[in-house]
Amino acid sequence: MELDPVFLSRLQFAFVISFHIVFPAFTIGLGAWLATIEGARLVTGDAVYRRVFDFWLKIFALSFGMGVVTGVVMAFQFGTNWGVLAEKTGSIQGPLLGYESFTAFMLEASFFGVMLLGRNRVSPRFYFFACCMVSLGTMFSSFWILANNSWMQVPVGHTIVDGKIIPADWWAIVTGSVMRVRWPHMLLAAFLTTGMCVASTGAWYVLRNIHRAEARVMLHWGFAFVAVVIPVQLFFGHLTGLYVLQHQPAKFAAIEARWKNEQPASETLIGIPDSKAEKNLFAISIPKLGSMIASGNWTAPEVGLESFPREDRPPVVIPFFGFRLMVGMGLLMLSISWLGSFLRVRGRLETTRWFLWGTFLAFPSGFVAILTGWYTAEVGRQPWVVYGVLRTKDAVTPSLTAGDVFFSLTGYILVYAVLIAFGTYYIYKLLREGPTGAAIPIPGATPNRPMAFADDAASATGSNLSGCR
Repeated sequence: MELDPVFLSRLQFAFVISFHIVFPAFTIGLGAWLATIEGARLVTGDAVYRRVFDFWLKIFALSFGMGVVTGVVMAFQFGTNWGVLAEKTGSIQGPLLGYESFTAFMLEASFFGVMLLGRNRVSPRFYFFACCMVSLGTMFSSFWILANNSWMQVPVGHTIVDGKIIPADWWAIVTGSVMRVRWPHMLLAAFLTTGMCVASTGAWYVLRNIHRAEARVMLHWGFAFVAVVIPVQLFFGHLTGLYVLQHQPAKFAAIEARWKNEQPASETLIGIPDSKAEKNLFAISIPKLGSMIASGNWTAPEVGLESFPREDRPPVVIPFFGFRLMVGMGLLMLSISWLGSFLRVRGRLETTRWFLWGTFLAFPSGFVAILTGWYTAEVGRQPWVVYGVLRTKDAVTPSLTAGDVFFSLTGYILVYAVLIAFGTYYIYKLLREGPTGAAIPIPGATPNRPMAFADDAASATGSNLSGCR
């Protein structure tokens, strides 16, 4: 069987970005969590917050480093595998990627050193300011990346001169209506991912009956944050679906596995799309609901894949299942966070072990939602790399051979296997060890420790006094 360099290039890009995206998404949320918990410590002087901060700072540092390493090759691929894309869109994508380096990355790198090494070298207020700047830098990074990707999804503000795509309106490119929906959607996804990881870690420690004070902070803060944010995220998810319906109707039809034009349109909850027969096997559908979800009208007509030429149709299976997995993870986070908040109010959170096990096992829900969401967006965009402007098959480097891509893909798989294995191992070691050492209250601050922390505070004071300076 002859291998296709276009398919292999797409597979390589998907492989690299799948391993890369989980780290920036995690560090975006974790940076905000660190800034928040450091702010709480600054206000209350509570030593438990310091131990929680120092614990998650180690994980943030490791995740940040892995995100940088796995992200370096992303830019290289534009030159090696996607030469035509780089040539035709470089005047737009180049500056957007450059802005990320000159704003977000420099801000992160500058103040990250203060976070790691400056605890005892700068004032507490400046240290908190450094934490906020690192968090802001991670958000800036996501802004420029989403601006770039959103332009590829719905290209605006450009003109074509001699076959090259030239920027005509930078404001439209950077802050278009699609970008204003997709960036908050991605930011909230990152926050929710971290929130679930924090809550799951707290549940794990309660189940093991260790680090109880720190576990309470993680559980309570994690559940409260996710419970508030997840409804907002579902709203932005709906807005994202509306932009897909308006600007990428073929993708919307693929997500719904809607093969024929329908009026009114049913909503297929689950099934197995059969692309050859152009029908859904074992489908469970609700009549008229598809029209209501898409158009807000029970009898509105909805477009099916039959309205598009075959060469312009995206694959159906991945967007169909990817979207449902993403939504399912969102509903799972909603259920766990709301039930956890309810149990906390009732005083039963730490004694309901079945729920703690469920919380612990739900730790990858945010990562799954992010990955499946990106798969839905990127695969659903096919066969375009710049939607409606440049086809994927026309964007690869002309001289690229299948052997070249197969060799580089094999190399990436081997290197990433080693990198991810070691990174995951050390993160697991940090998580298993948990918060250690005694934290020093801020001079002059009045501790505001809840009584529930008294037992842990006493043990920390007695066993870790030698660590104080």
